[in-house]
Amino acid sequence: MIPFASQRGLGQDLATHLLNEHDNEMVELVEVNGAIAQDLHGAFAEWEAQAHALTRCENYLYSLSVNPDPAQDPITRDQYFDYIRRVEEKLGLTDQPRAVVFHSKYGREHCHVIWSRIDVDNEKAVQLAFDREKLMMVTREFARDHNLELPDGYHKDRDGKNKQLSLYEMHQQRITGLSKEEHMEQVTDAWRASDSPKAFIQALAERGYILATGKRPYVLIDFYGGMNALPKMINDKSVRTKDIRAFLEKDYPPESLPSVDEARELVAKHRKEIEAHAKSEQYADELAELKRSQEARRAGLEKAKSALKQRQHKSRNDLAARHKAERDALRSAHLAETRRIREARARNRPGELGRTFGRISGFTMLRKALHNYQDRKRTKAFLKQRKQLKDLQFKERLALARRLEMQTLDMKRKLRALEQVEKRELRSLEEAMRREAHCQGRGGRTQMPRLTLGMDRDAHTTKKRIDLTDTFDRAAEGKDTDGGKDGSSDGPRPQSKTKIRRYRRNRKRDQGLDRGR
Repeated sequence: MIPFASQRGLGQDLATHLLNEHDNEMVELVEVNGAIAQDLHGAFAEWEAQAHALTRCENYLYSLSVNPDPAQDPITRDQYFDYIRRVEEKLGLTDQPRAVVFHSKYGREHCHVIWSRIDVDNEKAVQLAFDREKLMMVTREFARDHNLELPDGYHKDRDGKNKQLSLYEMHQQRITGLSKEEHMEQVTDAWRASDSPKAFIQALAERGYILATGKRPYVLIDFYGGMNALPKMINDKSVRTKDIRAFLEKDYPPESLPSVDEARELVAKHRKEIEAHAKSEQYADELAELKRSQEARRAGLEKAKSALKQRQHKSRNDLAARHKAERDALRSAHLAETRRIREARARNRPGELGRTFGRISGFTMLRKALHNYQDRKRTKAFLKQRKQLKDLQFKERLALARRLEMQTLDMKRKLRALEQVEKRELRSLEEAMRREAHCQGRGGRTQMPRLTLGMDRDAHTTKKRIDLTDTFDRAAEGKDTDGGKDGSSDGPRPQSKTKIRRYRRNRKRDQGLDRGR
C-alpha cells in the first residue's frame, strides 16, 4: 500500500489527467459527492468557485492516490473505502465533498480520491498540517489490520531508502523509460571506474551524460535532456559533495563548463542526429486505434447532445401547447358563463304588461343598470384572471429557458472537457512513442547512447566533431585566456584562488507535471 498525496489547484487539468484513457486500461468514476455536476470537470469547477468566493485558498483540492503492492493479493473495494474513511478521519476531511476514480494500468488497479478543502459552512479551508506523517500512520495501521506488507520506507526505522520519487523524477522516468536507480547506477559505475577527472568525464560521455553547471557547480545533463545534481547521482555514502568538487575543480572548474541550457541544446542536436524520430507504422497504427476509441466516446456524447436537443424542443412545444390550452380554457369558460347569463335573462324577461309597468315605474332602467354592473364586474374578473395566467406562464417560460440554457451550457462544457481529454491522450501517445523510440535506440539496454558532440569554440569547445572528454579538456586548458601574451599553453594553468561559492537548497516544488500513476 503506497499512498501519494498533495494539495493542489488546477482542477480542470487534474480532471483531464484522471480521465485519460490512453495511459490507463480502465477508467471508472465511482462517485462524486458534494457537487451538482456528476462529472469531474464540473465538480472541480464548482469547488474552485467556492474557494474563490468564500476563501483565498489557491490549493483548494487534496489529491490522494492509493497504490496497492502488486506483489501481494489485490485489495477489495471495501478495503479501499475503509482506507479512505481512515484518511478522512485522520486529516479532518470527513463529510467534505469528494470524487473517487479507479484506474487499471498494466493489470494493476489503483485509486484516486480528490477532496475539496473548502468548508462551505464555516467559509474556510481545512488545514492539513503534517498530512504526510498522518498518512504514514494510517497506512501502517491499515496494513496491520489487513495483514499487508509495507515497503521498507514505511517503517519507523527507515534509513532514507525507498523514498517516493518527486514529480520531476517521475516525469523523467516516464519520458526516458529509465528509473532514477538506473541513472544512479550508471553514474556510480563511472565514478568508481575512473582514476582521474578526464577518465570520469570520458566514462560519463560513454554512458550518455554531459557535465554542466547551473545553480550548483556540477550538474549532469543526460542524453534526453534530464538534469540532476552530480553528487546526488553517486550512490556511495563515502563520497561527499566536497570530495567531488575537489576532484573536478582543478581540471574542470565550474566557470569553464557549459550552462544547463547550452548543454541541453547541444544534447538535443546530437540526439536528433543519431535517433530516428520518423513516424513509424506502429505510431500510425497506435494513432488510428486512439482515434477510433476517441470517436466512439465522442459519438456517445454527440448522441446525448442530439437527444438533449430533441428533449428541449419537445419541452418547448409541450409548454407552449399547455399554455395555449390554459388560455383557451379560461376564455371558453368566460364565454360560456356570459352565454348562460344571457340565456337566463332572456327566459326571465317580463311580458308586454310587465315591460310597460317597468318603463312607467323605472324598474326596467334599474334592472338594466344592474345587469351592466354585473357584466362589467364579470369582465373585470376575467381580465384579472387572464393577466395572472399570462404572468404565471411568462415565469414558466423564463424558468424553462434558463433550465434549457443551463443544460446547453453543461453539454458544451462536457464537449470542451472531452476535447481536453483527447488532447491529453494524444500527448500521452506521442510521449509513449518517444519513450519506445528511446528504448529501441538503446537496444533494450539501460545505458544511454554515447555522447559525441560538436560544439562551437565560444561554448568552450571546437567546431569539429570531438569526443566529450576532449571538449572538457579544451575548456579546462583555458586557451586565449592569459591576457593575450603569447597565445600558448605549454603547461597546466596555475590554480587561482577563487571565492568559495555556496549553494542553498532549492525548495521550489515541481509544477505542471502529472504523476504517471
